[in-house]
Amino acid sequence: MNRDYIIIYSDGACSGNPGPGGWGSIILTPENLVRELGGAERSTTNNRMEMAAAIEALKVVQARPEAIHFYTDSTYLIRGITQWIWGWKKRGWKTAEGEDVSNRDLWQDLAEVVQKRGTNGKIEWKYSRGHVGIPGNERCDRIAVAFSKNDYVNLYEGSYESYGHNLMQIPSDTSLPEMRQPGEKKQAFSYLSNLGGLVYRHKDWPSCQRRVSGKSGAKFKKATSAADEIEILKAWGLSSQTPIQEG
Repeated sequence: MNRDYIIIYSDGACSGNPGPGGWGSIILTPENLVRELGGAERSTTNNRMEMAAAIEALKVVQARPEAIHFYTDSTYLIRGITQWIWGWKKRGWKTAEGEDVSNRDLWQDLAEVVQKRGTNGKIEWKYSRGHVGIPGNERCDRIAVAFSKNDYVNLYEGSYESYGHNLMQIPSDTSLPEMRQPGEKKQAFSYLSNLGGLVYRHKDWPSCQRRVSGKSGAKFKKATSAADEIEILKAWGLSSQTPIQEG
């Protein structure tokens, strides 16, 4: 397997958003060596964990000359570092609406890490939709969720030959989803309700409301797609494999 570039996968997870969070990254070098990374914060957000995963992985390969193919399911991360950051800097870290940029500290850290690569290989930021069976993304998710829950996870470091995940199975389409226009509302795919970890899927809001109304600790959320349902489970601190009952 001849390859002259580095492959990185990363993911973040957060229970509560804000709440306890974790991140995970995987690095595959041209020498076919794999290194898994992970970490946690007690009170954070999903976006901050996505960014932390990217920053820590890039720090590890900062001095390497090869190009990097970086796979993430965070459109926020990709658009921020490839599109939005230039305007933020020009406006003194203000958004187009004049508000302070969220997570400015991490955006500055990420920009510094990217800039320090200097003449080293280009970073190609590639979108990898979460929870569609891409092994690198799925493994990063498991690492991130484990750290967010303070669970033990054995981080692998060694040869790719002995690694149990096919990092060469990459997404066939890495293009970013289209952004919604200002004022455009997300169309509901379903409504999820969560009572004590038992999750139900509802076709409309009234049926969801009936289940959660007046229930202590009840959680509910509108989902815009099947993939979004998985992201909601993650935000609730549940496994992506958590069964969803039809309500």
